Amino acid sequence: MVGPEVPPRIARSMAEALEVRLVETTIGGAGVVGSLLAMNSHGIVATGLAEPAELARLEPTRAGRLGHRLNAAGNNILCNDIGAVVHPGLDADSVAQVSEILGVPVVRGTVAGMRTVGSAAVATNKGVLCHPHARPQETEVLREALGVPVATTTANYGTAQVGACLVANTRGAIMGSRTTPIEMGRIEEGLGYL
Repeated sequence: MVGPEVPPRIARSMAEALEVRLVETTIGGAGVVGSLLAMNSHGIVATGLAEPAELARLEPTRAGRLGHRLNAAGNNILCNDIGAVVHPGLDADSVAQVSEILGVPVVRGTVAGMRTVGSAAVATNKGVLCHPHARPQETEVLREALGVPVATTTANYGTAQVGACLVANTRGAIMGSRTTPIEMGRIEEGLGYL
């Protein structure tokens, strides 16, 4: 998913690198789709501000709108095909809704004390990369919930909120242009590309 402001050539390159279908869309009228969507192979959780026509562009994947006030789904949900960790402020109904849409068990958690787990970490079916100040008990929750190894790193020249710097799946990752070679190595190792 890319916003309409992404140049077509770059959008095509991104889709090719991740080996996915390219969808150009806005979500809730905004082009910052990454912070407003959380997805795995089973479904897509979108902000409650998403319009029906925007959700229709995401078909055939099952998509649903998060009704909670903490509805920046990409910032508040960290998921893969095995499980999900969500902002601890989501109520029981919202947790159940996320579980139903994504088709996985859901737990509440934090990363480095941050409640916006989706911006503090990135997960695939091979690994999780998270904020370098994540505490051992937090990384254990991530490992158990998501069923994959957890590593810490920065990206984009020292940015700790790696979820805000990366788009990743099991086939590849796209990161900010300022990401250093050392960070790239940690990303490749942590997400199981090596």
